[in-house]
Amino acid sequence: QVQLVESGGGSVQAGGSLKLSCAASGSTKNFKCMAWFRQAPGKEREGVALLYTDDGGTVYADSVKGRFTISQDKSKNTVYLQMNSLKPEDTAMYVCAAEASWWYRCGLRADFGYWGQGTQVTVSS
Repeated sequence: QVQLVESGGGSVQAGGSLKLSCAASGSTKNFKCMAWFRQAPGKEREGVALLYTDDGGTVYADSVKGRFTISQDKSKNTVYLQMNSLKPEDTAMYVCAAEASWWYRCGLRADFGYWGQGTQVTVSS
């Protein structure tokens, strides 16, 4: 049973930083890609950042490019999301996702096979 557990959320003022963590129950090598999504009340789930676990390649949503960085620590089976220059519109529940299927075409789409429970990020102006 794959488990993804997020942590690191909290409240911060605009312009501040937070670093989210997503700890996987098994090796991240088992996943083809991992990603962070976010969902604000009344809005659709939005893909924020994606990481290809084999070569470390990344993809970002335009709304976070230059501010957010996704990375991994394979020794800790953990993926991170460093968020800088936070804005009030970044306020959302941030959820980690992973996909293990070799045939899956990785992208910022909400059709990953495994999901965490999420961690809340609140940015005040």
